[in-house]
Amino acid sequence: MAKSLNKKTFREPAREVRVCYEADVVVVGGGPGGHSAAIAAARNGARTVLLERYGHLGGMATGGIVIQIPHMSDGGKEPVIAGLTQEWLERLDVIGGALRPRMEEIGSDDKKLVSWWRRFMGNVINGRIEHTAWVDPELLKCVLNDMVEEAGVKLFLHSWGTRAIVNDGKVQGIVFESKSGRQAILGEIIIDGTGDGDLLPSAGAECDGAIDPSSRSSMLALVFRLGNCDYQKLCDFREAEPAKFQELMKELAGVAGTRLLPLPSPRNDVLWVNNWIPGLDCTNVEDLTRLEVEMRKIMLRGHAFLKKNVPTFENSFILDTASQTGTRGSRRLAGEYVITKEDFQTCRKYEDTIAVFPRLGPPGGGEVRHVYIPYRALVPVKTEGLLVAGRSFSSDMAANNMANLIPHCIAMGQAAGTAAALAIKQGISPRKVNYTTLQKTLMNQGVPLPGVVLNDAKQAA
Repeated sequence: MAKSLNKKTFREPAREVRVCYEADVVVVGGGPGGHSAAIAAARNGARTVLLERYGHLGGMATGGIVIQIPHMSDGGKEPVIAGLTQEWLERLDVIGGALRPRMEEIGSDDKKLVSWWRRFMGNVINGRIEHTAWVDPELLKCVLNDMVEEAGVKLFLHSWGTRAIVNDGKVQGIVFESKSGRQAILGEIIIDGTGDGDLLPSAGAECDGAIDPSSRSSMLALVFRLGNCDYQKLCDFREAEPAKFQELMKELAGVAGTRLLPLPSPRNDVLWVNNWIPGLDCTNVEDLTRLEVEMRKIMLRGHAFLKKNVPTFENSFILDTASQTGTRGSRRLAGEYVITKEDFQTCRKYEDTIAVFPRLGPPGGGEVRHVYIPYRALVPVKTEGLLVAGRSFSSDMAANNMANLIPHCIAMGQAAGTAAALAIKQGISPRKVNYTTLQKTLMNQGVPLPGVVLNDAKQAA
């Protein structure tokens, strides 16, 4: 690799930037959090714009080929995460784009069902069927487009939001780059749905980018898919010869140079392979470049080993690689409340809870409890007119690592977009949105908030 650029700088000439659009709510980033924020804002009456740097929506769930939507229930019969997440899956069901248990099977301990779904990672918890889905990323792109069009969201694809426009401590718009040049969009409320908190520095919002190098969130990936496989055949081999399978997976990691994990998809003949390289920073362009180059070398070595040694891969071929980098964690907002690892471990509740997630017990048994996300974790300490949607929520490293999966981001995005629309209707700052009103609105939109007690008389401190 070439040496990094030195510290020289030059002064960029000032210039006028054309304002191409104005809206109530502007969402930057069309991944699970940003897309859900835009849909929620528009459906609740706000004129909404959504910008996405790629040519498709869905982020990690589509372009990243992270096609597992996991842990939406806790072993019981009712979903804990629903709302827009459930809508994604119901729309995919219609066009054959999702593999998941039937809703009446959720929580079942039927031995035959459990035996079948145990073959799919994350579909059985403590001997009961859990609501985890596997989705087709290309069909999901279509579903997400439909939702945007139906909601009346103004969409800009191939548009990279580069910085916030700030006046007297309030964010009033964003600047973005595209093939049409540099342009601006003005808005009353801006939602950072980039996942990496890309707007936070220019907005003047405090953030923390520290990552534990040993955590899942610190590892970058470039997922790829293999065609002409047979997932059930792979499961048969894994169950018939578990020791042999584990030994081959260990050898595969040695040959490839990192762990490769073959996983199912809605199609039995297509598998996706999760992977990771530790020690890289997804906000560093040189690290991103290294990942793209190295992981393709790893993919070729790993696929050659699979073809030669592991049943079902004999005649497989590389179908595709992810169009966007698999990122798991980077900047986190310093919000009005910072969620800590201890908060999640003790299942702390909040008066302003806007999302509830299962906190799974230890493998093989143990209590299943819930963790709670307060609205204040989406709100900057000082900066006005700004919210975050998705994994850049205000949290410490450990807590973020526990709650930054796709359904978590969808839920927080739905809350952020709903709150933004309520603030627009009332002409107030997002930080002043009444928690109870927000909670009731979310519940009316199909968002479960188990364990939440509504308090009409008091706004959380």
